[in-house]
Amino acid sequence: MPENLLKGKLGIITGALDENSIAWKTALKAKEQGARFVLTNAPIAMRMGAINDLAKECDTIVIPADATSTEDIEKLYSEAKEYLGGNFDFLLHSIGMSPNIRKGRSYGDLNYDWAMKSYDVSAVSFHKMMQVAEKQDVMNEWGSIVGLSYIAAQKVFPFYTDMADAKALLESIARGYGYRFGKLKKVRVNTISQSPTKTTAGTGIGGFDSFYNFAEALSPLGNASAEACAEYIVTMFSDYTRLVTMQNLFHDGGYSFTGISEDIMEKFKDL
Repeated sequence: MPENLLKGKLGIITGALDENSIAWKTALKAKEQGARFVLTNAPIAMRMGAINDLAKECDTIVIPADATSTEDIEKLYSEAKEYLGGNFDFLLHSIGMSPNIRKGRSYGDLNYDWAMKSYDVSAVSFHKMMQVAEKQDVMNEWGSIVGLSYIAAQKVFPFYTDMADAKALLESIARGYGYRFGKLKKVRVNTISQSPTKTTAGTGIGGFDSFYNFAEALSPLGNASAEACAEYIVTMFSDYTRLVTMQNLFHDGGYSFTGISEDIMEKFKDL
């Protein structure tokens, strides 16, 4: 990757939990490419991870914020702008959570209060981040906003239950706000639909290992790693992708457009 791809750019990276997370690796790549940024996560998530260690490695600070709270987002942007000394060139939304999945509730037995929490944390928070950014006018022209999605927004993955609905909503919000922010300030908004990835959140889903192996066998290039996704995110933050907006971008080794593979056919030929 070219050096200093993000030189002079300022931003916010949400959701770095531990060294396995995509946001964590994105922070390291962004630092490597010359960006300055602040890190943020919900206070409860911060207690589960080691985000302060990442902040030290990236020469930055952590500003706690609940992304479902507009008041917290307002405070986050104000403090981040003061610390960085300017408006933002990029935002990463790497936030997702489903109490129904955590507690083993099937799609036909959802707790609707928990489902609404899933949608608020995993999708509506994306809208809140952009709405507050617009109202505070904290995005620079030609900035880039990225949210992390998953192919369950388009296809049925039974184990993904209400998170599939949340990701579909996330992608719709990216299109709606992508148009609005594009017209207002030439800011682009995209989602990246990543391969199943061995993050703390991903591996907490039942049957993850089996599905990870299935996707690896189906994808002509194999599963994309968290580090590879971080590199893709950095290119989306860079000026090289300044005319890409309102897209859901599959970063999955070709999985999303592969119907069948020889490896999988081989496993079933004698059945």
